[in-house]
Amino acid sequence: MNMKNFDNKVQFSLPKTPLPHNFVAEKIVLSCLLINYEAIEITMKTVQAETFYFINHQEIYKAIIEMYHKKVPINVFSVNDFLKETGCLNRIGGTKVLLELLNQIPNLVYLEEYIQLIQDKFLRRTLINLGYEAINSAYITNIPLEKILNDFEKKSFALTNELTKEKQFTTAELFSTVFLELKQKALKQDLPGIASGFYDLDSLTQGFQKSDLIILAGRPSMGKTAFVLNLTENILKQYKLPVVFFSLEMSKEQLIYRLLSNETSISQTRLKLGNLYKEDWYELKKSIQEYSQLPFFIDDQPNLTTLNIRSRIKKILFEQNKIGLIVIDYLQLLLSSKSKSENRVQEISQITRTLKNIAKEFQIPIIALSQLSRNVESRVNKRPVLSDLRESGSIEQDADLVLMLYRENYYNPTIKKNETITPAELIIAKHRNGPLGMVNLLFQNDPTKFFNTLPNSQ
Repeated sequence: MNMKNFDNKVQFSLPKTPLPHNFVAEKIVLSCLLINYEAIEITMKTVQAETFYFINHQEIYKAIIEMYHKKVPINVFSVNDFLKETGCLNRIGGTKVLLELLNQIPNLVYLEEYIQLIQDKFLRRTLINLGYEAINSAYITNIPLEKILNDFEKKSFALTNELTKEKQFTTAELFSTVFLELKQKALKQDLPGIASGFYDLDSLTQGFQKSDLIILAGRPSMGKTAFVLNLTENILKQYKLPVVFFSLEMSKEQLIYRLLSNETSISQTRLKLGNLYKEDWYELKKSIQEYSQLPFFIDDQPNLTTLNIRSRIKKILFEQNKIGLIVIDYLQLLLSSKSKSENRVQEISQITRTLKNIAKEFQIPIIALSQLSRNVESRVNKRPVLSDLRESGSIEQDADLVLMLYRENYYNPTIKKNETITPAELIIAKHRNGPLGMVNLLFQNDPTKFFNTLPNSQ
C-alpha cells in the first residue's frame, strides 16, 4: 500500500513519540539485498520504499531497486558509487552508513520474517496516519460527511487487503495441501460445497463451492426469486450459516411474505389480505419463531453498488465471523462503484468481475440472478442458451456456474395454466469445474415453490 495514496492536503499533527518502526530489521533486510541477488527478487514483491521508516533506508532501497532494473551488479561498493553519482550519498549519511549495514549478520533463511516485521510496523504507521486524516477531515465542515466516510472506508479496505495478502506457495506446498484435502474428503463423504437441497443439482455441482460466482438466469416470472429463496431456506436450516440477500427488485417485507408463504403453505394472496384461519396463526407463529433464530440478512437498499456490497459483507463478517452464501436479486439492477459507463455491457462487465473478485476474496459463493434477453421469445424452441444472457459479454466469462430456469407451461398454451404443480427444468449451461446437464424439478404456483421430483435416495 502506497502512503502517497493518502491525502497530503489534510494537515494534522502526529504525536511526539516516534511512530512504530524496527531499526534492526530494516538494516538486516538491506544487508541481505547487498549480498544476495535472489533476496532482491523476494523483497521487491511486497516491500516499497515507504515500508522503511528511516529516510536513508528508503533512499538505499530505491537505489538498489533502480540498479536491479538496470541490471547493474549490486554490492556495497557499486551502491555507494550509484548514490554518489545521483547526489544521494550525503543524504543517507555517507559511506559509513552502507558499511554499517555489513556489520549485520544476515540470515537469508529468515528474510521473509524480517520483511514481515517491517511490513507490520509500516501498516501500523499507515493506520495511525489514516486515523489522524479522518479526525482532521471530520473538522472540515465543507467536506460532505458521506465523502469522508467513503474515503475512510476505501483506505481501510486497502489497508486490510495489505494485511491479509497471502504468501506465495511453492508447488510442493500446494500439492501437500491438496493431498490433505483429498484425504479428508475420502474419510468424510459429505459434499465438498454447500448443498442446495435440490439433490440432482447437488449431484452435478457437488454443492456451491467457495469463491464461486453463480448466475441464475431466466425470463421474467419464470421463478428465479422463488428458486433462490427455496435454496436459501434449505441452506439456512441445514447449515445455520448466515445468508445475505441483496434484494434490488423486491422490498424486504415482500420477501418475508414469500418466506412465510413457503414455510406455512398459506397463499401469498391470503397472507397479504390477512384472510387467515385459526390454524394459520399457529403455523405463522411457529415459522416466525424458527426464522427469528436463523442468521438471515436482507438488504433492500436502492441504488446498490458493488462497493456497498463489499462494505455489508465486511460488517456481517465482523459480527458473525462467517457467511455461507450471498444472493443478489438481480444483476442488471446493480450499479458499478466506478464512474458510470455509457456502455451498459461494459458496466455489467465491471460488475461481474468485481463480484467474482469479492467471492474469491472472502471465499463465499455468490448467486446473482440475471435477466435473459427477449430473443428467447422469438424462437420456436424457447429453452434458454448462454448467448441469451442479457449483456452477456462477461457474465458467462466471469461466472463459474450458469443455471437457467425453464418452464414449458409458461409458453405452451396447450398446458393448463391453472395446474397447481407443473414440471420445470434447471439447465446447467456453464460449469467451470464440472459437467453440464439438466435437472428436472416441480414448480408450484402459489405458494411459489420448487421441489425435487423424487425424494432423496441417499
